Amino acid sequence: MTSSDEALNHRAIGIELFNRTWELMGQQDRSIEEDDAMLHMAHASAHHWRAEGTGATANNLARSEWQVSRVYTVLGRGEPAGYHARRCLEICQQNGIGDWDLAYAYEALARAASVAGDSTAAGSWAERARLAADDIAEDDDRDAVIADLATIPGPSSEDAD
Repeated sequence: MTSSDEALNHRAIGIELFNRTWELMGQQDRSIEEDDAMLHMAHASAHHWRAEGTGATANNLARSEWQVSRVYTVLGRGEPAGYHARRCLEICQQNGIGDWDLAYAYEALARAASVAGDSTAAGSWAERARLAADDIAEDDDRDAVIADLATIPGPSSEDAD
């Protein structure tokens, strides 16, 4: 059994790593070492959230999977991005999670498919994200999802012919 001090430490580390990962994702011109750190921190954050006694909710777990997926898309790695996006969606579905967490699960699947070169799947997942965004309670959260969806490359003009 994990002591409450250990659990609080896991939680604090998970939060810190999540935030540091987010900072690196937003940084332009990362070095290979920074890319490696970003990836390892995202996985480590997800691990610490899963530690017993942290009080992590299913929402926290879904968000950690979303972040790992997003890091892989930033690094141009579609297959592992898709795996973690699917895990995010599974956690949402298994726990009745909706609102922006569900919309972002679909956004992650769209982004992963786009990075993998599957514009048809990317478009389909993006449409599901847009539909889920209609059910988001807060306007700011809905706007964030829509703005993030706009950054996913769409089908090229050659695909449209």
